[in-house]
Amino acid sequence: MSSRFEHYWYKDIREITTLKDMLEGSVRLYGKNPAFWVKQKRGAAYEAITYTLLAHDVDALGTKLWEMGLSGQRIAVMGRGAYEWIASYLAVVNGTGVVVPIDKELTGPEIGNLLRTAECGTIICDQADCGKLAGLDGVRNVIVTEFYGDRLDPSEVPVSRLNPDVLAEKVNAGRTDGGAAVYSWRALLAEGEKLLENGDRSFRDAAVDPDGLAVILFTSGTTGNPKGVMLSHRNITVNIMDVCRIAYILESDKTLSILPIHHTYECTLGMLLVLYRGASTAFCEGMKYISQNMKEAQNTVVIVVPRVLEMIYHRVEHGIRKKGKEKAFARIVRLNRGLKSVGIDLSRRIFRQVLNGLGGKLRLVITGAAALSPNVLRMFEDWGITVLQGYGMTECTPLIAGTPMSAKRERYRKAGSVGVPVETGEVKIVDQDESGIGEILYRGPNVMLGYYNMPEETAAVMEPDGWMHTGDLGFQDPQGWLYLTGRKKNVIVTKTGENVYPEEIEDYINESPYIDESMVFPYKENGEEIVGVQLLPVKEAVAEALGHEPSEEELDRFMEEQISSLNQGLAVYKRIRKVIVRREDFVRTTTRKIRRMDNMDVE
Repeated sequence: MSSRFEHYWYKDIREITTLKDMLEGSVRLYGKNPAFWVKQKRGAAYEAITYTLLAHDVDALGTKLWEMGLSGQRIAVMGRGAYEWIASYLAVVNGTGVVVPIDKELTGPEIGNLLRTAECGTIICDQADCGKLAGLDGVRNVIVTEFYGDRLDPSEVPVSRLNPDVLAEKVNAGRTDGGAAVYSWRALLAEGEKLLENGDRSFRDAAVDPDGLAVILFTSGTTGNPKGVMLSHRNITVNIMDVCRIAYILESDKTLSILPIHHTYECTLGMLLVLYRGASTAFCEGMKYISQNMKEAQNTVVIVVPRVLEMIYHRVEHGIRKKGKEKAFARIVRLNRGLKSVGIDLSRRIFRQVLNGLGGKLRLVITGAAALSPNVLRMFEDWGITVLQGYGMTECTPLIAGTPMSAKRERYRKAGSVGVPVETGEVKIVDQDESGIGEILYRGPNVMLGYYNMPEETAAVMEPDGWMHTGDLGFQDPQGWLYLTGRKKNVIVTKTGENVYPEEIEDYINESPYIDESMVFPYKENGEEIVGVQLLPVKEAVAEALGHEPSEEELDRFMEEQISSLNQGLAVYKRIRKVIVRREDFVRTTTRKIRRMDNMDVE
């Protein structure tokens, strides 16, 4: 939109208007390349599925869905990150109907509510999750996917290990409407292949409207009246191209899919963008297998939330402290920074041991969905790993701003910023206070069509001239780089009228080696709202500091002392006056963000 940031952008962008364009173009350019890496069984080696096979499977499944009478329908897709999930997504959105990604961590009633809201009669789901569909009247078709055992060549017949009759009993338990038809995904794939062989071109020839409804994504709230974000092909493809101006993904790159695949962050950036660039994706077998899968996959890129980076950072930091090497490590970091300042970058050689623990090949991390500590970002950059921070929301498909990969020194110096607005969009700050902090508004072609069947809710966030209210607070520096300070709804207003931004204080106190994570919140005391905090302590670090394993009382007292000390670095009105040490983890979203409202009931 603005030429102000033109010097940051990578220029080799292939124009696309639909995801069908994207896939067809990628097959022409990269047909023999690996698109995905899968396993035949747990613990086996990763093996490649090519772009040509992906396109063939999408065509076969899409053709079968048409033959089942599902064209123009809303079809839900639910399950872990897997090849059959993304192939299903593309088979629906590229000519069959509207795809509705569903969070597999939801309960049966929550899933049922979303299916009713989006008017889905068909769901494609992983075998591990289909039991949640029991008792959900109105679901007519259930197509069951598998994680292991995908074929690697189109000449192979898809082999399913499922027993549809057994699954039908599970799915239809408690139903009062006659039940759903249950199919094996791989069986439908084989039937679709036969239709293609017989000349059925219904799916292949289906027109795709770049501006019509293509995806319904539920952004928050799974009970009551959940908000379904409506996205078009153009919303998604514009954002894919914008991200590729910010981050340079190579054809040789390989990612490891870790985040929930239904989330727009993982689906758009971790799947579709990678396919657009001709790179490839390996699927993680589960959170406890991340380290093992990184070594097996030898991935060069990873897309994660800040929580994952912070865990890695603290693990390395703890290992150094345990060996008594803090001073030596700090000297090496200073030496490396000095060398880099004169153009000598030996980071990956100096920190080879750290990199080997991350698979050995990791060169690029893209992170978003929450704030990342500047210290953590700089340390990863010191290790020789490029870290790009993004800011976005489901309603914007998702990216609004990002730290340009080409701006190496500015990224490091401005750590804490979420970067500059994407090329096709624009940002403005309204209702600014004396510090320049105000609400962030965004306008661009990646902004949603609206909330599904919710015109009033849509009007509440969308201005007639296209500006969207993000609900986030922040400011821009003189160079136009954007900084977030928090959410409008999270601001604590003191009795003297001062605004306290919880996220700002959290970023500050989380730098303590004794604090794993925190949530600052308004604590009610004697009818007054004061600044309170809930903490997750780093128990190993506390035990080392005390010389023994602390009791709960000792732990509470130690953490209160840490906060008292940290308070000295805060303005008086921002100081924390109530400390609560949590015994259990916070209630979180599937992307590991803290659910603030679900963690307020503390005493």
